[in-house]
Amino acid sequence: MAHHALASQESYNPNHLLDILLGKMQLKNDAALSRLLEVAPPVISKIRHHRLPVGASLLIRMHEVTGMSIRDLRDLMGDRRTKYRLSDAQGRPKPEDRPATDKAQQAGNAAHH
Repeated sequence: MAHHALASQESYNPNHLLDILLGKMQLKNDAALSRLLEVAPPVISKIRHHRLPVGASLLIRMHEVTGMSIRDLRDLMGDRRTKYRLSDAQGRPKPEDRPATDKAQQAGNAAHH
């Protein structure tokens, strides 16, 4: 089964994060943790077996229920990345949108002169 890219980092260990959360929240098992985090139990299992990364929405939920910072949560699982890279395509306007945007700006500028 394919592992996600973060799993290739030697320091990445989501089990450490999950175990700390179990202790901090005084929970008996992963099923109780899944209920607290409002995720299906297989999600926790897949994270433990490195088949699913701890995603942004789950990190935010962990932050909400524990009060721990996102940085601290990421540190606990060994995620030492300081930046997340987006693909070149993300955040860029589509090529066909650019001329329309330029025309709108030109029209706006002409109206102000």
